[in-house]
Amino acid sequence: MQKIAILGAESSGKSALAEALALRYQTVWVPEYLREFVEQQQRVPLASEQAGIARIQLEREAAALQQANHWLFCDTTPLMTAIYSEHYFSEPDPELAALAAAHHYDFTLVTAPDLPWVPDGLQRESPAVRAKIHERLMDILEERGIPHLLIEGSLPQRVEQVEFALSFLSM
Repeated sequence: MQKIAILGAESSGKSALAEALALRYQTVWVPEYLREFVEQQQRVPLASEQAGIARIQLEREAAALQQANHWLFCDTTPLMTAIYSEHYFSEPDPELAALAAAHHYDFTLVTAPDLPWVPDGLQRESPAVRAKIHERLMDILEERGIPHLLIEGSLPQRVEQVEFALSFLSM
């Protein structure tokens, strides 16, 4: 089983890519729990709730592994939660920082912020925040030496780029 992290700033196409890849590879994907949290609570999470959101995301990944067919596509990881926590609350709490540091994925895809920015109620802020978060994500991946591929273009172009990259992982 290969776990693929799909990371990116707000409104960069992570969910659409994860769903399309799951369909293409006849497997399952793990939706971003934060989206569900915001819809249920009708508010953005507090600093004290960030680690819990990351834990639930990881629990859902573990559960989805039981149903996955060779690939598991994960729409976000604790790393993105930590980056946003840093942006909004100065720094993630120690538990969240530890969850974000424990990167257990076979490969990481990063969705470029090259799609039109679309507001999403409470969860998305602005194109400027999207650009800032994308830059921070790229810096962290480089600092930590996490292999990744920047995925750009339309959804079909993105799926094609991922197919090419994953063909090397499945050898």
